[in-house]
Amino acid sequence: MVEYLNHVVLQQFKNWMLPIAMIVGGVFHSFFASLAFLTPYLIFLMLLVPYCKLSLGELRIAPLHVRLLLVQIAGGLGLYLALAPIDPLLAQGTFICVLAPTATSAAVVTGMLGGSVASLATYCLLSNMVVALISPVVFSFVGSQVSLPLLDSLLRIGRQMIPLLILPFVAALALQRFWPRAYRALRQRQSISFYLWAVSLTIVMGNTTSFLIRQDSSRYGDELLLAGASLVACVCQFVIGRRIGRKYDLKISGAQGLGQKNTVLAIWMAQTYLLPIASVGPAAYVVWQNFVNSYQIYKKDREAVKNQI
Repeated sequence: MVEYLNHVVLQQFKNWMLPIAMIVGGVFHSFFASLAFLTPYLIFLMLLVPYCKLSLGELRIAPLHVRLLLVQIAGGLGLYLALAPIDPLLAQGTFICVLAPTATSAAVVTGMLGGSVASLATYCLLSNMVVALISPVVFSFVGSQVSLPLLDSLLRIGRQMIPLLILPFVAALALQRFWPRAYRALRQRQSISFYLWAVSLTIVMGNTTSFLIRQDSSRYGDELLLAGASLVACVCQFVIGRRIGRKYDLKISGAQGLGQKNTVLAIWMAQTYLLPIASVGPAAYVVWQNFVNSYQIYKKDREAVKNQI
């Protein structure tokens, strides 16, 4: 009985941890903004832990993954090119909400909803790898790096993005080969990634809040527009991913793969390579995707209760 109560309390704590992290980051923004330099290291660790759980034998790139990746990359670039002549800020804020790779936590939600965790895990890895490889080129033509010579821009962004997203996978393979004890420890403690995500979210929300407070009040309209655009982007990606996935009997994995983003990484990329205020888009996306997932989990639980009656 005690173990059951502890499990229930811990689950409720996890359900509220991310909203609490966002609130704490906003309230104590001055302190957490000073820790922004830790964000890349936390992102590295957030990816390393779940990568230790991946089994190379289960990784199979399927037509679903290719189609989702096309929507993620071509869709993001297409939205930017369509919106940039109208509103460059809106274009950047929306673009980063689509280009951002899949969150590693999407596998957890996929499992809760009864989807294929193996398929989602494969796409998560593929999504992060491709973003790491194309981001130096993309951000060289979009955002704050356009004033640099192309080669300088490519090298600068490549030095940050490629190690950040690819080295965690390499490190996981190295641990498995040369330090199996540490590898097994991380493999058995996947909840570490969730807590790292909460800490990272607190820091990026603190950094974003500090930046917004320093902005002129005349930018409130832009911020609301970015938040609204991220809502549309969020809903559309969940719907499109679900429809693509349905063709392969993987609608849950498709929806989570395209819709649930690594928002900590997206906010960091926006603050680093784009107009910093564009980070309002992925910051709002945190809220929208949690609403969508909370509703899906609630609906799944209701169906389970009905089936038991």
